[in-house]
Amino acid sequence: MFKHTLTQTEIEDTLAKLRGFYQSGQSKPLAWRLEQLKALARMLDEQEAAFTEALKQDLGKAACESALTEIGFVASEIRYTLKHLKKWLKPKRVRIPLSLQPASGRLIYEPLGTVLIIAPWNYPLMLLLSPLVGALAAGNTALLKPSEHAPNVARLCAELLPKYLDQRAIAVIITDGAGSAKLLEARFDHIFYTGGAAVAQKVMAAAARHLTPVTLELGGKSPLWIDGSVHLENAAYRIAWAKWLNAGQTCVAPDYILTTEAMAEPLIAALKKAVVQIYSEHVRESADYGRIIHEQHLERLKGLLTDVDPQQVVLGGEIDAETRYIAPTIVDRVLNDAQLMQEEIFGPILPIVRVADVDEAIAFINAREKPLALYVFSDDEIIRTKYREQTSSGALCFNIAVAHLSAPELPFGGVGQSGFGRYMGRYSLETFSHQKPIMSKPLWLETMRWIAPPYNRLTQWVIKHIVNR
Repeated sequence: MFKHTLTQTEIEDTLAKLRGFYQSGQSKPLAWRLEQLKALARMLDEQEAAFTEALKQDLGKAACESALTEIGFVASEIRYTLKHLKKWLKPKRVRIPLSLQPASGRLIYEPLGTVLIIAPWNYPLMLLLSPLVGALAAGNTALLKPSEHAPNVARLCAELLPKYLDQRAIAVIITDGAGSAKLLEARFDHIFYTGGAAVAQKVMAAAARHLTPVTLELGGKSPLWIDGSVHLENAAYRIAWAKWLNAGQTCVAPDYILTTEAMAEPLIAALKKAVVQIYSEHVRESADYGRIIHEQHLERLKGLLTDVDPQQVVLGGEIDAETRYIAPTIVDRVLNDAQLMQEEIFGPILPIVRVADVDEAIAFINAREKPLALYVFSDDEIIRTKYREQTSSGALCFNIAVAHLSAPELPFGGVGQSGFGRYMGRYSLETFSHQKPIMSKPLWLETMRWIAPPYNRLTQWVIKHIVNR
């Protein structure tokens, strides 16, 4: 049920239930964790049609896109975790120095406790359930806060998750910003937040009161460099797919392109062709092209184009507020001080910034906050090396964009203003666990006498050799 406000009693009662179950130890056995993950996978399978319809209502997502980026994405992550979890959880033996022998050491994963997961609206199912996979795999209990801006997905999650998962371990609360603020006043063992930097500051401030660790998955202006060394038509197709997926409402979508004067015109022509190949000549009628989440976001995107000379718009620009449609749009010759370059676009508008060369492009990127992703379309190894060595970003991808999220061996996360912490695959288990060191030393031989008072020439010699090891 959608609740605009939450009472302190409601929050405390919910958390008491979750903490009580965690403290009972029933969420820790591997069998329970596997059972919950399998139940989550079963929900996605049995309720696929319902989730597909909810995603279509909220974001205009095509069924195939929902399968690829939301439902199937999470299902694939669950399968991967089920396959590897037992192996991941095995205690890891570590070496103990000779000075402490005889002794043994190992590392074990223990769950953190009760965690809070706050999801955004752009991928409302995937970005709610992907962290949950890690939280359950680690043996935690979880309070989920889906985005109220994707109301159909939120209500469906609130209805279905308690039916499939252990209700003693999982709770779903749908609330607005005021309710979220009250929720953040409570103490959690970890907070996992995906969204914008402004709200992330509030999350961190609230977490600081309880010294609660946080994972922040944010965004930023992810740049894309392209030069003449690549197969232009194939590169443009990949760029167009990545940019206009979900109508541009993707945190790792290419935010702007950096390229040279010589490359700009051929690139624009190739991007126009790619848009037709993907969505046809009549994008508005395409069932495969998404819609803007709500009117306020549409007005924000519309406002970003206000200072743009109409001649700079070389593709698209059409807006239909009634259907929340903004066409795939390319704006050429965008300057550094343009409004389009002051904040993350998070929509289907793609600026092109013309630079003299790769060095100017790198300087342009480094003058800004570190992005969540940096895309380099180049087959020139010298250019690739420059980007590897001279830039910093959450991820660096060559000749591909966005798709790195689907590689479970690669962690996903930001750096600097684009966030901190990481997840996906084993990294989700690490995020939602404490890797506890355990050391054991037998009492039958008391070697500690060699370094304890009373200090004499022998203890001095032993300590000297220990500290100089």
